[in-house]
Amino acid sequence: MTSPGGGLRESLVSAALQLLESDGADLSLRAVARAAGVSAMAPYRHFPDKTALLSAVAERGFALLHAKLTAADERDDPSEALLEQGLAYLAFARAHPALFRLMFAGEVARAVAKPDGPAGFDVLARRVASLAPGDIAAARLACWSMVHGLATLSLDGRLNASDPQHEREALALLVGAIGRNGQKPS
Repeated sequence: MTSPGGGLRESLVSAALQLLESDGADLSLRAVARAAGVSAMAPYRHFPDKTALLSAVAERGFALLHAKLTAADERDDPSEALLEQGLAYLAFARAHPALFRLMFAGEVARAVAKPDGPAGFDVLARRVASLAPGDIAAARLACWSMVHGLATLSLDGRLNASDPQHEREALALLVGAIGRNGQKPS
């Protein structure tokens, strides 16, 4: 069933996201059409193929992640804000594992890739620039690599999610290093 005011395209993206997060087994255009309560041909009005539909789902995921990172960034202390962004990134990955994997892996990820990084990366980049203005590119890469690596390790069952203190401490080490790197010698 199409959502009021959202239109068919948004209904299809929402249905695909719901299917992905429920079991992800059948994400064909037909299954998404069934879940949205429309004809099997309706998705083709907005998406030429499954990759295009899943790209729209991934873009929705990046918008959700951006909102989480923006909310986490609302701290007075820049180091605390960056730490909270890292924790928000991990929480997002754990809350939406199938969506997270879709956003960052395979053909869909390549289709939605942006030259300046994924949505949300701008929040990280601004915060890192406030802490390490002399080496922004390297600090951004270190931050993103660490939080993405932690998220991937977590989704692969390699981290103990019941003990988040270690993750916080690891992120605090990185944030501290970036902060020290950005300080001017006295």
